[in-house]
Amino acid sequence: MTAPSKFRSIGLAIILTWGWKRALLALLAGALSSLAMAPFNAWPILFLTLPVAVWQIDGAAAGRWRGVPAAALTGWWFGLGYFVPGLYWIGYAFLVDAPTFAWLMPFAILGLPAYLALFMALGFALARLLWTRDASRVIALAANLTMSEWLRGQALTGFPWNALGYALSEPLALAQTASLIGLWGLTFLAVAIFASPAVLIDGTSRGRKPWVAPALALTVLLAMTVFGAIRLTRQPTVMLANTKLRIMQPDLQQDAKFNYGAKAEVMKKYLTLSDRASGPQSTGVKDVNILIWPESAFPFFLTREADVMAEIADLLPKGTVLITGSVRAPDVPPGTRITRAYNSIYVIDHDGNVLSVYDKLHLVPFGEFLPFQNLMEKIGFEQLTKVQGGFIPGARRRSMDVPNAPRMLPLICYEAIFPGDVVERGDRPGWIVNLTNDGWFGISTGPYQHLQQARLRAIEQGLPLVRAANTGISAVIDPLGRVVAQLGLGLEGVLDSRLPAAIAPTPYARTGDIPIAILLAGAWLFVIRRRSAK
Repeated sequence: MTAPSKFRSIGLAIILTWGWKRALLALLAGALSSLAMAPFNAWPILFLTLPVAVWQIDGAAAGRWRGVPAAALTGWWFGLGYFVPGLYWIGYAFLVDAPTFAWLMPFAILGLPAYLALFMALGFALARLLWTRDASRVIALAANLTMSEWLRGQALTGFPWNALGYALSEPLALAQTASLIGLWGLTFLAVAIFASPAVLIDGTSRGRKPWVAPALALTVLLAMTVFGAIRLTRQPTVMLANTKLRIMQPDLQQDAKFNYGAKAEVMKKYLTLSDRASGPQSTGVKDVNILIWPESAFPFFLTREADVMAEIADLLPKGTVLITGSVRAPDVPPGTRITRAYNSIYVIDHDGNVLSVYDKLHLVPFGEFLPFQNLMEKIGFEQLTKVQGGFIPGARRRSMDVPNAPRMLPLICYEAIFPGDVVERGDRPGWIVNLTNDGWFGISTGPYQHLQQARLRAIEQGLPLVRAANTGISAVIDPLGRVVAQLGLGLEGVLDSRLPAAIAPTPYARTGDIPIAILLAGAWLFVIRRRSAK
């Protein structure tokens, strides 16, 4: 049997698969697809797994109601397979306080993927509604999965983690297309490109040429590579001469970060590490003018600890400022018991003065607040951070003034994973600072995925990104996504670097998701016309 005949036989066998075998195959294809994400970045695997999805939707025609329920169920199994290995690391957070939360770990590892898989099911079902018998069915899948992935990033505060478009964020040349069409444009291209080999099993009757679709897909992939390579060559990294950064990565255990009794230990480590010499010519913090500490750095309200503010002032030489994360108490009358707080970023000068504050806008469900907070607390539930009533969300996204540097856009933790919800219109900063505490997730794939997603925001916006993480991965990234400096996962140390300069606003920074919305509308219209012509 020739290779094309064998390929066709495999495809037809998958189409005819039903029952538990069909579910198991979808689950396996989804699980293998997760290898396309960081840190593996094995995106060629999608050339095998997404055709399986197409063939299974082909086979759904044997089911009731035009195969829509069967396609939805297939999509759910595919999504479950994709999200369980991709998000297993969330379970680590429930072991930080194991006596309280360990019993919830199985629900997190399976429950969240089961919920997220519903969006994959929706994409498969809608694709089946528009399904055709020719290569345009690949476009139907690409358009509807892009729409359902976008919806996943919006519903119930949103969680667009590991959207399929991130498969095209490595190598770096491919990721440059994000400067034109953003993550959702990459998602459409990823599905269309990687699913295209499925049409090779189509017959050649009625003038069909099954090879055209995969050939076109490879042409698009090559064009993306060439565009990215040219962009990277023409725009080298340019450093700002007068902005010297030092990122302090303490690799502090979570029980210390939330234990007031560890106050002295935490501060001693921060102060000593921040002033550590990083080379034979280094004189510690005196060499820099911006010191950066990670998210929620202290087990106390920073500005209510006068001794700590004094220690920070003693650490900082004249002209140097500290950018740090900290929980912040709300403004309440003296003597009022404080039960809730903000997750904030402070800019503090060498005199210990607070120059500006940003409060986290996009809070983490179950980590920083509970859905139906009051009801859930009454029946005994609490979020991982144990803040009664949950954290208070900030009022709005805004950039901040920082001495010796351009205006800074602060993003706390997973605020960096939301494309199109980063830079406010008319308030373009000169750089992005992403403070995070990935220590919740141990030595796992999670921090690598988080870095991958933050880096794509830099490419989309044409802005450098500086990332300070408690346990790593801390990094300085230029506006084209090049990692200028990096401190690895699970390491203690400091990272010194100059700040890369921003470039002109990218097409995506100027237009946002409008082009991909037009592309999706055009794709749906094209598929509907093809379907109507049959």
